[in-house]
Amino acid sequence: MEHQLGIIGYGGMAQWHAFNINKSLGGTVRIAGVSDIRAERRDAARADGLRVYESNEALLADPAVEIVLIATPNDGHLPLTRQAFAAGKHVICEKPAALSTAQFDEMIAASERAGKLLTVHQNRRWDSDFLKVKEVVEKQPLGRVYMLESRVQGSRQVLNGWRGAAVNGGGMVYDWGVHLIDQVLQMIPESVAEVYAQLFSVHCAEVDDNFKALLRFESGVSALIEVSMNCFITHPRWHVCGENGTLVIEDWDCRGRMVRLSDKEELKWDEVIVYTAAGPTRSMAPRPVETMEELPLPAVTGDSFRSFYGNVARALEGQEELAVKPAETRRVMRVIDAIFESGRTGACVKGPI
Repeated sequence: MEHQLGIIGYGGMAQWHAFNINKSLGGTVRIAGVSDIRAERRDAARADGLRVYESNEALLADPAVEIVLIATPNDGHLPLTRQAFAAGKHVICEKPAALSTAQFDEMIAASERAGKLLTVHQNRRWDSDFLKVKEVVEKQPLGRVYMLESRVQGSRQVLNGWRGAAVNGGGMVYDWGVHLIDQVLQMIPESVAEVYAQLFSVHCAEVDDNFKALLRFESGVSALIEVSMNCFITHPRWHVCGENGTLVIEDWDCRGRMVRLSDKEELKWDEVIVYTAAGPTRSMAPRPVETMEELPLPAVTGDSFRSFYGNVARALEGQEELAVKPAETRRVMRVIDAIFESGRTGACVKGPI
């Protein structure tokens, strides 16, 4: 069964949706057409071979359109979602779904009144680097994971277009942070007990262009999330510490290593003092290589567009549950609210979340 999708807002992300849907989703989802308030983006859609509606209202009035993808700047998500549900459409919303939990609650209520599906394009649940880390957290080849660090860093400094404007919901918490928070919440099935965050506006006065957030879960597991636009020597994409080993994934190409204690019984080694430029140390003396073993990274990989849109189609047909549920998105929004509160007050925000 093929489902027809209308796209409101034809910027760079919507163009990426269109390209991948046309390339890989034949027979599942077809693009009925797009609308955009900007004439130049309507021209771009025509150049891409897509039907163009002259207004959002015209798109929403088309009975052939079953699903609406809302891919506008962030401040447009709530009003356009309301309009789409009022027109009897199912809704896929680009992330972040809203600018607060309260706004997202309005979207959930509109979905329930209309009896229509609401989901959010959290496509990075299918990133291969994330899936590898998730498998390590769940299967515990390194023992219980107690600390993980998730970072996306660059040095471009400039937030282009509306992403640098507060009125549009710009900034890195909404841009990349929403993905990293969603990934961490998918890996650690516990309540968040505390959130502490620092937000920086280094080169963009209106919104955060750098932030760090520390999430502590109810069992004591912690996750550090960091996004930076002003980092010239970057950290690994992932650094994960388990009781018996460490995982590092450097980048989205999944270059990395996983090392754990050797499982050889009765393996002993002498403690030695190491003399460094800073003086002697025993606690930081290097571990003999024979006490460790290197493991291959998990082989799991992802395909975000097939997985996400395939799930939406099957959910509409009653074959499976939504992969990205409104309740999960609401929890992400609650963490985002806590990050902004902590950044504003300088205090730790208590859960449970």
